[in-house]
Amino acid sequence: MDYTTKLSYQSMYWYNDGLKKAKIRDLSGAITSLRKSLQYNRGNIASRNLLGLVYYGRGDVMEALVEWILSKNFQSHDNIANYYIQKVRETAGELEAINQAVKRYNQSLDYCRQNGEDLAIIQLKKAVTVHPSYVKAHQLLALIYMHTEQYTFARQSIRTAYKLDTTDEFSLRCMHDLNQIRRARNVKIKEKEKKDKHTVTYNLGNETIIQPVSTSIKDNAGLHTVLNIAMGLVVGVAVMWFLIMPAINVSRQERSNRQTVEFSDQIATQNAQISALKKELEEYRSTSEETENVQATAASTQESYEIVLSMAEHFRADDMSDAAMIEELLKVTPDSLGITGRERYDEITGELFPRVCASLYGTSQENYEVANYTAAIENLEQVMRMDEGYEEGAALLLLAQSYEKSGDQNQANLKYQKLTESYPGTEAAATAKEALDAQNGSASGDPGDSGNSDGGEAGSTGDEE
Repeated sequence: MDYTTKLSYQSMYWYNDGLKKAKIRDLSGAITSLRKSLQYNRGNIASRNLLGLVYYGRGDVMEALVEWILSKNFQSHDNIANYYIQKVRETAGELEAINQAVKRYNQSLDYCRQNGEDLAIIQLKKAVTVHPSYVKAHQLLALIYMHTEQYTFARQSIRTAYKLDTTDEFSLRCMHDLNQIRRARNVKIKEKEKKDKHTVTYNLGNETIIQPVSTSIKDNAGLHTVLNIAMGLVVGVAVMWFLIMPAINVSRQERSNRQTVEFSDQIATQNAQISALKKELEEYRSTSEETENVQATAASTQESYEIVLSMAEHFRADDMSDAAMIEELLKVTPDSLGITGRERYDEITGELFPRVCASLYGTSQENYEVANYTAAIENLEQVMRMDEGYEEGAALLLLAQSYEKSGDQNQANLKYQKLTESYPGTEAAATAKEALDAQNGSASGDPGDSGNSDGGEAGSTGDEE
């Protein structure tokens, strides 16, 4: 087995593994397997399309579009990625809703940096309302609920994220932490209930007084009550001042520091994700430009084929004038045609172009002789489009002389220069070189004489033809 076949087998192995995981909504595991598949064969269309679907299932629509567009670039026809992209574009308001959800998610991150958890919760609720499958928004909402000790709402949000992706590491860690918090609270409740069975608790102002249950009624209960109240007040004030208040201050400070560190980690993670998204968007834009160029080339190729097929029918039926057929054939891009199309094109033009060129060239000579330079230029330009080197450059020379006679010296010089470079050794090239040399030495001669000389040469060229 050669190296390429081994890579292909490895790629399909990881594709099948990713497909199994995707079927049980193990989306995180599916993403890992499909990325390995693409590492072995980046042109595996099935893996790339399935990876886009997995991203779409997690609510990461932009990542999904990136994968589908890359798949389309590898195989533009008979690719289901075209259908996925079209469905996303056709769904009314879906892309706009997703864009708004992402903006609200980013805004909630800014609120978290400013300790505005309440505002962040509002933005995230709106985000998951318009984009229910947005896993990251559900996870961040659960995290904020945990920090604000709203554990019931946190559990609801993380369960929603878990249903969307059953193996996401962040969701599993949050669920584990919430279970630990629930167990700790249950233990405290049980200890309190056990203690309440053996004690009597009552409140005095801001203080809670706990006393053992008395087994007998004492005669001096009133005196003991007064003494217990007084002692409770003294002890309560002392405990509040020396123990509870410092502990509360320290606890608040530790909690604030812990939240700051955790939010900093979250912000760093989100910044990395934003950077990755920006990079993927740049790749998406570049691939979009390439796709547009490919589409334009395809459209030009299709148009050229249609013209060639149509002209072939008219050419065989001989029911269309040469001028009309030439006008259509000049719209064709020959290099874009395939073998069969190019053969038909060459067959038609091989017979039609020489005949039309001869007619137009003869008409141009007559136009030049009667000083109708505009008509001569128009006819000769059409000859250039069919055969630039017609009559070994004689047609190009007559075009240059027509431009010169009409007063457009710049165009005339361009044509003269092209003759000398493209058709050296011909009589037309020699005449063009003499015209250029005459202009370079015009300081010692009369421009009018040069014009008469060129006119005479054009006329002689016409006579020879």
